[in-house]
Amino acid sequence: MDKKPLSLFESAQAQLDEVADILDLEPDIHAILRKPMRELQVSIPVKMDDGQTKVFTGFRVQYNNARGPFKGGIRFHPDETIDTIRALAAWMTWKCAVVDAPFGGGKGGVICNPKEMSRGELERLSRGYIDAVWEFIGPDKDIPAPDVYTNPQIMAWMMDEYSKLRGCYTPEVITGKPLAVGGSLGRGDATARGGVYTMVEAAKHLELDLSAATVAIQGYGNAGSNAAILIHSMLGSKIVAVSDSKGGIYDKRGLEPRYVLKHKKETGSVINFPEAENISNDQLLELGVTILCPSALENVITKENAPRIKAKLVAALANGPITPEADEILNHNEIFVIPDFLCNAGGVTVSYFEWVQCLDKYYWDEDEVHHRLSRNMRRAFQAVLAESLKRKVTMRLAAYIVAVAHVAEAMRLRGWV
Repeated sequence: MDKKPLSLFESAQAQLDEVADILDLEPDIHAILRKPMRELQVSIPVKMDDGQTKVFTGFRVQYNNARGPFKGGIRFHPDETIDTIRALAAWMTWKCAVVDAPFGGGKGGVICNPKEMSRGELERLSRGYIDAVWEFIGPDKDIPAPDVYTNPQIMAWMMDEYSKLRGCYTPEVITGKPLAVGGSLGRGDATARGGVYTMVEAAKHLELDLSAATVAIQGYGNAGSNAAILIHSMLGSKIVAVSDSKGGIYDKRGLEPRYVLKHKKETGSVINFPEAENISNDQLLELGVTILCPSALENVITKENAPRIKAKLVAALANGPITPEADEILNHNEIFVIPDFLCNAGGVTVSYFEWVQCLDKYYWDEDEVHHRLSRNMRRAFQAVLAESLKRKVTMRLAAYIVAVAHVAEAMRLRGWV
C-alpha cells in the first residue's frame, strides 16, 4: 500500500526533524519548533462592485519570534490553505535566521482570486484584512510584506489602514511599499541581486570563470528577468536560454535579457523571440550550461529529471524548485546547489533594511542598499558553505543547520527551555 504523501507542512517538519537529530537539539526546543506559536483565521466581509457582500477567509500564522518580530508575506490566492501558510511561516523563520536578519517567521494569506477582482474590490479586501488582524501585527510584533499576487500598492493600502486604526502614520509596520510611502531603494530587484551575490561566492569556491559561463533561467518573472539582466551586466556571463509558463527560447550565441523582457511584455511570453529556437521548460532544465537558475515554480527538479541535469551550479531562486530526493541526486553527481532559502533571501534582507530605515526616518541611497545586501548575502553563503564542508552534507542541509542553530540559541538565551 502506497504511503500517503506528506503535506507541505509535514515536509517542513520532516526537514526540521532531520536537523534536530544532527544538532542533538533538546527535546523541548525541538517540540516548540515543530509547531507555530499562533495561528489566526479571520472572516473578511467585502462589498463587491455589484453591491453584494462576499465573505473571504484570511490567515496569519506566526511561527517563531525568538530572534525578533514575526516577518513574512501576505498571499492572495484562490487555492490558499492553512497548511501552506504554516509551511511558509516555518521556512520564513529559517530564511531570516540564515541571513541573520533579526526577525522570526510568519506568513499570511487570503483565499481569493485577485485576477477576477477590480482595483476597488482589492483595496477593500486589503483594508478588511488589516481590520481583522491589526491587533496581532505591528512594527515590534509582526511585519508583513508582499507575496504571491500582492504588490507594493496593496502594501500601501494595508499600511494606511493600520495607520488609521493606530491613529498615527506607521510605515514601519509593512515592507515592500512604494518609495513615496516609506519603501526602500533597491527592493525591486533585491531577490535576484541577492542570488547573484551568492552565485559569485559559489563560483569562487568552484573556481568557475563567470565571464565565460553560460546560463539558463527557468522562469522570467520578477526574479528570473532581473537575475538575467544582472548576471549579464554584472558578471559578463552569456544567457543562452530563458523560459516562462508558455515555453522557452535558446540561442547559443547569447540573448540580450532586456530585449527578451521587452518582447515578453509586448507578446505575453518569451517564446518566438527573433532568431532564437523555441524549447520546452523541460529541455531548458537539462541544457549543458554552467549555471542553471530555476526561478519560477516549486518542484521542477525531481528525482525523475535530476539525473539529466548537466549544469555545474544550480542557483535556486524560486521557493522549493528542487525536491529533497533531487537534491541528493545532484549532490551525488557533484552538482553544486545554492539552496532556495539562502539564494532568494535578498528580498527579506532588503525588507529588513526598509524596516530599519522607516524606524530611523532616514533613507539610504541605492549604493548603500546594494553594499549592505552584498555583505549580508556573502557572509551568509560563507557560513553555510563552512557548515557544509565541515559536516560533509549538502548545502541545503547545511543552511537548515545554520538557521535552526541560530533560532535554538536565541530560545536558550531567552530562557524558553
